[in-house]
Amino acid sequence: MSALLGKRFEALGPRTGVAFRVEFADGSAHQNRAGLPQFTICFRTRRAQWQTVLMGHVGLLEAYFDGSADIEGDLAQMFRAGMDTGFDRQTNLLVRLRNRWHEARHSNRSLARAKTNAVFHYALGTDFYRLWLDQPAMMYTCAYWRDETQTLEQAQFNKNEHVCRKLQLQPGESLVDIGCGWGGLMFHAQERFSVRAFGYNTTPEQVRSVRAEIQERALEQSIEVSEADFREIPGQFDKCASIGVLEHAGRDQLPQAIQALARCLKPGGLGVLHFIGHVEPMETELYIREHIFPGGWIPSLSQTLDLMSRNGLEIQDIENLRRHYALTLDCWAERFEAHWTQIQALDPRRFDERFRRKWRTYLYSCAEMFRSKNGHTHLFQITFSRGNLGYGRPMTRAHLYQAREPDD
Repeated sequence: MSALLGKRFEALGPRTGVAFRVEFADGSAHQNRAGLPQFTICFRTRRAQWQTVLMGHVGLLEAYFDGSADIEGDLAQMFRAGMDTGFDRQTNLLVRLRNRWHEARHSNRSLARAKTNAVFHYALGTDFYRLWLDQPAMMYTCAYWRDETQTLEQAQFNKNEHVCRKLQLQPGESLVDIGCGWGGLMFHAQERFSVRAFGYNTTPEQVRSVRAEIQERALEQSIEVSEADFREIPGQFDKCASIGVLEHAGRDQLPQAIQALARCLKPGGLGVLHFIGHVEPMETELYIREHIFPGGWIPSLSQTLDLMSRNGLEIQDIENLRRHYALTLDCWAERFEAHWTQIQALDPRRFDERFRRKWRTYLYSCAEMFRSKNGHTHLFQITFSRGNLGYGRPMTRAHLYQAREPDD
C-alpha cells in the first residue's frame, strides 16, 4: 500500500515547485525534491492510506480530520502544491457517487432543508464569527482590496461602498438585502446613502443579532430584518443586493433564485448579484459540501446569465473579484489561527480538534483555490436592471471610483 501511494506522490511531485515530504505508516517516506520540505503528510494508519488511494484528496482530508493522518508545516503550501499538481481534481467514481448521495440527502429543494443547511454553518454563534471577521460590520463575503488597503476592516468597508455605488443608491430608496448576514451592508447603505433597508435571512440567530443591533442604533424606522428564504420575499424594492447567497441556493434551485431577484425588483430598478461561480457548469467539491456547507452548490456564470435574460434582467456590468477573495481568506485564516484558544473556550465540545482541522482546511484551501493559476472558481459581481435601462443613468464606471471620504 505504501509503495502504491508512494508512486502516486512520486508522479505528482515534479509538477510543483513546493518541496514536500510524505511519511507512510510502515516508516517509509518520499520527498519530491531536495531541500527543506514546506509541509509533511504523515500517515498514521494503513486505513488513512487506503482512504487516500480510494478517494484521492477527499480521502486524505478526511483522514486529516479524524487524526489518522497529520499535516505538519505550512498547510497553505500543501493546498498550493495540490492545485499545482492537479491532485485536487482527481475525482473518481466513489467521490462522484458520494456527491450524488449528498445531494439526495441535503438538497435545498425544500424550505425546511434549506434552513437546516443554513443553520449548520451560520448558527455556530455570533461570538464565534466575531473573533475572526472584520469589526464591526462582520462581513462574511469577499472584501474589496483597493491598492491602498491595509486591513480587512478597510477592505470590507470598500466592498460595501463598491456595491452601494453600483446600485446608485439615492436617499429614501428601498433596498432589499437577500441573505443579509449580520446586516453590515444594510447599516452601511443606511448610514452613507440614507436608504430604507429590508433584510431577509434564513438563520434565526443572525436575525436576532441584526434586530438587536438595529435596536441598539435606534434604526427601527430605517432598517427591518425578517426570517425568510429567498423564495419567500414579499413586495418589490427600488434596489436589490444578493451578496454570497447564490452558492447556497442549491444545485437545482438556480432558476428559483434568479426568479426571486426579478420578482423583488421594481421595473427599472438596479441590483447587484455577488457570488462564487464557475464560468461553465462544473461539479462542486465534495468535502466542502459534506463538512462545511451542506447542500451548497457553485453555480455557473453562463447558466446564471441565461436565466437572468430569460427573467427580464438586463446585464449592466460583470466584475471578477477572484484575487480579492484570496486576500480575504488569508485574513480570515490568520485571525482564526490567532484566536483559536478563545474560539475553543466558547464551547470546547463543539470547537474541538476535529472542528479546527476542518475549518483550517476550508479557509486555507479556498484561499489557494482563488489564488491558483490552475483554478476554475471565481467571484463574480453582476450589476443588473429589471428591464433595459434608458439614458438617465451613468454611461461609464466613473461613479464607482470618484473620491468620497468615509464620513461623507
